[in-house]
Amino acid sequence: MIHAGKFLVLTLILVPFAAAQTPPERRVVVTIDDLPASAAQSMSAQELTDMTSKIVGTLKQQQVPAVGFVNENKLYMKVGEVDARIATLNQWLDASLELGNHAFSHPSFNKIGLKEFEESVIRGEVVTKTLLAQHGKKMRYFRHPFLDVGRDLQSRRELEAFLINRGYTVAPVTLDPEDWAFAPIYDAARKSGDTAMQKRIADAYLKYADEVFDYYEKFSRDLLGYEPPQVILLHGNNLEADHLGDLLEVLRKRGYRFVSLESALGDSAYSTPNTYVGEHGNGWLEQWAISLGRMHRGGPEFPPEMQKLRQALPPPLANAPTPPVL
Repeated sequence: MIHAGKFLVLTLILVPFAAAQTPPERRVVVTIDDLPASAAQSMSAQELTDMTSKIVGTLKQQQVPAVGFVNENKLYMKVGEVDARIATLNQWLDASLELGNHAFSHPSFNKIGLKEFEESVIRGEVVTKTLLAQHGKKMRYFRHPFLDVGRDLQSRRELEAFLINRGYTVAPVTLDPEDWAFAPIYDAARKSGDTAMQKRIADAYLKYADEVFDYYEKFSRDLLGYEPPQVILLHGNNLEADHLGDLLEVLRKRGYRFVSLESALGDSAYSTPNTYVGEHGNGWLEQWAISLGRMHRGGPEFPPEMQKLRQALPPPLANAPTPPVL
């Protein structure tokens, strides 16, 4: 009896301890917007090629599936570079990654009419669809620019019907570390050769991203009762080219494994009723929460030092909106 009692006590002590040490099973999809690059207008074809090689190389080396979303107008921004810019998209496909449609010129659906937006969707698939076909693939996914899904429910539903009719599945977003806000100041530091500042910016980005992930994990549990497969929104930029591997390591340390978008969308969370409409784009966790009448505010503050650096940039970058507090 004494030995049994000791065994029972030991079991009660060890089981909770073991459970506390086991991280939750987490899954995440990597998606990268604004291909061939967010700042494609100011980059040469060679710079775009080099940037793409780094991003694609990291994903391929670490065997991380990903979908890149293309703005095809960026293929035509410089005379004599069209073929080279198209070749950067082929880098993705040659690495067995996937490409989707981000509309031709990255318009906001909330600011233009349905017909005009539909035309941008159609124009935005011409080259990408051809490249996919050459690799034995089909265009499957669409990502709303700015995550703007419509200012009223009728418009949202009409666009959704149009996209379904063209064979698209909408690619949601649930994790947004706002790399777009860090990217211009990182580019400025790169251009000036200030390696110390580049490191400060990259470190601040990774720290902020970790805080954002923590916030959305808790948000998921509060809203849904569990953490569904998350979909992270990143962008084609030099910050990710240089530090995507570091960001993937942050995710791994939080217990994530990397899955395909197709796999993630099979989770029941993505069938949650969604009637969100509004002036500003929101991630899908916020959209679901608002649709269910359970929205709450909070989240990490964008680093004040980084915001000061953003404000010191020349226009129009200095006038870019401040990343919101979630």
